[in-house]
Amino acid sequence: MVARKRVKYSVVDAFADSAFKGNPAAVCFLDDDDQRDDAWLQSLAAEFNLSETCFLTPITVSDDQVLPRFSLRWFTPVAEVDLCGHATLASAHVIFSNSLVDSEVVEFATRSGILTAKRVPLTEEESTFLIELDFPVVPTCEVNSTTDLSVFSNAVNGATIVDIKATEKDVLVVLSSWESVTELQPRIDEISKCPCEGLMVSAAASAGSQYDFCSRYFAPNFGINEDPVTGSAHCALAHYWSSKMNKCDFLAYQASRRGGTLNVHLDKEKQRVLLRGKAITVMEGCVLV
Repeated sequence: MVARKRVKYSVVDAFADSAFKGNPAAVCFLDDDDQRDDAWLQSLAAEFNLSETCFLTPITVSDDQVLPRFSLRWFTPVAEVDLCGHATLASAHVIFSNSLVDSEVVEFATRSGILTAKRVPLTEEESTFLIELDFPVVPTCEVNSTTDLSVFSNAVNGATIVDIKATEKDVLVVLSSWESVTELQPRIDEISKCPCEGLMVSAAASAGSQYDFCSRYFAPNFGINEDPVTGSAHCALAHYWSSKMNKCDFLAYQASRRGGTLNVHLDKEKQRVLLRGKAITVMEGCVLV
């Protein structure tokens, strides 16, 4: 049996400014000559058993390429996904905090096209920084008229629903109050029956709150009963709440047990969403097989 290269990894808590908060992601580095098949990638994601394990591979810079670029793939414990915000932020954090590139911006080639992450210093010493992700808007629209809406009422355990919208893959259920979201006792078995990949639950913040809205995200069919902080969901939440609040800048809170804060900007002209957050590395190691 030929020995394989060790795969270095970091576990990073994204959308958090202290350890054991926000959303953890495993960031694994593959050399461009270390080709692992999809079954191996999925098996490692199952081994980590985090909401996302992602794989970074450097891409050789071409003559017309200005910014450093990496291939980036995201896996839940059971499937590869098209877009993941917190694992992208975690990847950028590892790259910037270890000075792996001589640039304030890095590009990722992904299933969702070329995504960028920007290092935004918070102090003159530049030892602490935010990361700004540039993602596509995910429009929200009316739910298919043939959909049985009672399944969503069952999923949110009878909580009062004030609006339901759909994206291409997820469904957004808007509840009557912040407390309705934070105190929700979801029925995971019923969520798994909903005609969507993930269920977003959201509500506007109370008057006087520093936040604009809160949310939670559930995807049991992808091995994630509740995702701690879901960057990609805010590409849809920004679209929805912009139309309701007539604004484009938001401070959002994801009300999972771990919790997480996101600065969100909707660029209507370019149809992009800018997500800003902090991250912290909590583990480093090597995969030996």
